[in-house]
Amino acid sequence: MIALIQRVTQARVEIGGAAVGAIGRGILALVGVERGDGDAEAARLAERVIGYRIFADAAGKMNLSLADIGGGLLAVPQFTLAADTAKGARPSFSSAAVPQEGERLFARFVALAREHHADVRTGRFGADMQVSLVNDGPVTFWLQIRPPRRGV
Repeated sequence: MIALIQRVTQARVEIGGAAVGAIGRGILALVGVERGDGDAEAARLAERVIGYRIFADAAGKMNLSLADIGGGLLAVPQFTLAADTAKGARPSFSSAAVPQEGERLFARFVALAREHHADVRTGRFGADMQVSLVNDGPVTFWLQIRPPRRGV
């Protein structure tokens, strides 16, 4: 599973002009699911997003996590993160999970995040969403959890 996380001062997702999720200071996480991902990857990714230290401490160092600052998490499903862009002028989505599994694992990621963090908002899987944010820094990181390789 993949999360492109951005430290934000605010973020919002709208569907059809109506806000479905908004946060103040915190993390906007664009979440993609790849073929072969499962519940273990969703759990580890939720743990990493909430625990990743990208907020400044009193000395100005990135030593605080979302959990430490009590900020919001806005999780937005984005299957295009799983695109293969290695060749050509058009992305291939063959490495993305099938929609049903992608939706299930995104929901699992959100449920697990909510078990460990109070302020979790979401976009809607499969919807045409408009996402706005104020990236703080800018600070952006790519987190990827790969399933263990079998038979190696």
